[in-house]
Amino acid sequence: MEADIEGLRAFIITAQELHFGRAGERLFISQQALSKRIRRLEVALAAPLFARTTRAVELTDAGRRLLPHAVEAVSAFDLAVLVVRPADEPLRVDVYDERFTPLRIVRRASELDPRIRVELSMRQGLSVALPALRRQEIDAAFGRVHDTPAPWPTDLAYRLVHLEPLHAFVPEDHRLADRDVLRPADLRESGIAMPDPAGAVEWRRYLERLAARFDVPLRFNAPAIGQRHLVEQFLAEKAAVGLGEMSIDPGDSGLRRIPIVDPTPLMPWSVVWHRHNPRPLLRTFLRQLRTPALPAPSDARVWVPEIDLLPSWR
Repeated sequence: MEADIEGLRAFIITAQELHFGRAGERLFISQQALSKRIRRLEVALAAPLFARTTRAVELTDAGRRLLPHAVEAVSAFDLAVLVVRPADEPLRVDVYDERFTPLRIVRRASELDPRIRVELSMRQGLSVALPALRRQEIDAAFGRVHDTPAPWPTDLAYRLVHLEPLHAFVPEDHRLADRDVLRPADLRESGIAMPDPAGAVEWRRYLERLAARFDVPLRFNAPAIGQRHLVEQFLAEKAAVGLGEMSIDPGDSGLRRIPIVDPTPLMPWSVVWHRHNPRPLLRTFLRQLRTPALPAPSDARVWVPEIDLLPSWR
């Protein structure tokens, strides 16, 4: 067995934190998975790297000797990966899912500047995309930056780029289908039914915050596999309503889209990137993305979770 880069990376983070739980959170892996990585590295090096007790974690002499060389090795590896990539390689951007706003944002940016060439991925959750961003396997990702399952990684930056109103979606034979608008009281009576966001922890927490704020019953169904499956789930609901972005056109699907007012829920979309990503094309891309102003907490016309009213960049 040989030492590998991911093992060294796990060792460095654990050495910085001296706490397996916090180190696992930074790496977005479980404490058990982190322990296995460290153990494999210790076996490969034939030396214990940490002295662990029920109260503390400390570096051994071998761990202290290894740490500066591990940092140098991982930094050299990351630099080597960047050097071999062609300068004109497309930006690797995760747009969350095909049915959401980020896809339109990326398309508009590429139309404004033809130099911006993009290779898309859709991990269906910012929480799922963050590890790839930290490893610089992708250049940027879109999502809601609050309520991710671990403390925000200090090596990642973000900026708010869009606030998208959410509307209700109901079948044409739904008892609310003839309404021009819906209010929180209507949602409280009908309830909200949504596909399970699965790995998109931040989106689940947004919905839970919305439901708690307006005392609306919330139920999660099976995860939606694509747009068609989402429509099928919404059509199956005869009492509850589904929520989706204002920009989604139901077309002839049999669904009606109804605005929600007093207040209108807004979905905050941010772009996230690695602070040390050196690619000029990434900077070109980011310059095309505007930062909207967050609403004032006293603005009763719209609703955003309080946690999302923090500064819109970091």
